Amino acid sequence: MILPVYIYGSSVLREKAQDITPDYPNLDKLIGDMWETLYHADGVGLAAPQIGLSIRLMMVDGSELSEDRPELKDFKRLMINPSILEVSEQTVIHQEGCLSVPKLWADIERPESVKLAYLDQDFNPVEEWFHGMAARMVQHEHSHLEGVLFTDLAPAIRKKMLQSKLQAIARGEVKTFYKTKIVK
Repeated sequence: MILPVYIYGSSVLREKAQDITPDYPNLDKLIGDMWETLYHADGVGLAAPQIGLSIRLMMVDGSELSEDRPELKDFKRLMINPSILEVSEQTVIHQEGCLSVPKLWADIERPESVKLAYLDQDFNPVEEWFHGMAARMVQHEHSHLEGVLFTDLAPAIRKKMLQSKLQAIARGEVKTFYKTKIVK
């Protein structure tokens, strides 16, 4: 089932998400619905807060980007209770956008590499390093679990330039081809 994407102005996007356990109700269905929602919205990543749940569950699929970035051809991950263990000193600036902040983009500086600990769908522990665009994707989704949006990380001047557009989104004055929702 395709779920609505909660957009800027929704309070759940500002909450620090909580860990889940294997007995989380209907987890397999939720995961399936999140993948379906992600693909329907043409996204490359989705975190549970973006569908209104303040839980530590996120997914990324970079295969859509593999024509320009061959290293992402098989990059698809589901992460439960992820945490960042290490980040590289080297950073990279790259343009980001977000399903929860439709039609806005900003150049964001993030570490080039990041090491995460997470649980896979079967709750097996995983530690993994991500580099380049894969690192950016997992950091972007992980930020959602911390209640941080990419626009929060933009340089001050860019944040000021985005302010009126963000306020318009929060008022519901944005059109998307995917279902959206705002819950204050």
